[in-house]
Amino acid sequence: MNGFIEVFLLSLIPTFEGRYAIVYGIGRGYPLWETLLSASLGVLLLSLLLPLALPLIDRIMLWLEKTPLRKVAHLYLYYVERARRKAHPYVERWGFIGLTIFVAIPLPGTGVWTGALAAYLLGIEKKQTVPALILGGLLSMAITVLPALGLFG
Repeated sequence: MNGFIEVFLLSLIPTFEGRYAIVYGIGRGYPLWETLLSASLGVLLLSLLLPLALPLIDRIMLWLEKTPLRKVAHLYLYYVERARRKAHPYVERWGFIGLTIFVAIPLPGTGVWTGALAAYLLGIEKKQTVPALILGGLLSMAITVLPALGLFG
């Protein structure tokens, strides 16, 4: 598979996202500029689409609760509650900056996916959510790319 597409697809996976897609691309020996660009496009796509898709996903999960697939809905609801609980202190205290920092922390359970979900649950407007997700996602990539290149760590 083309390295650009491979890194891009990895950058769309929850918790993996652009931050670890970069490390993967560098580890595979893909060109740095190509790896950075494809992971950045993944962050941008997630940051733009997730705030729009989450209300629809919520409705689907509420419907799934009444079907034999209710375990999928319960798993989603567990993830939703976990995201709200983890992000709430950051967002409550620092608003836009708090959401950005939460997304930028390169640890499992943070990132664009969880940040988008938390922003949705906490009622943050899309005009604040999208820039915070983009900025936080790019900062998270910067935090992980430097040690991957051997510059820090």
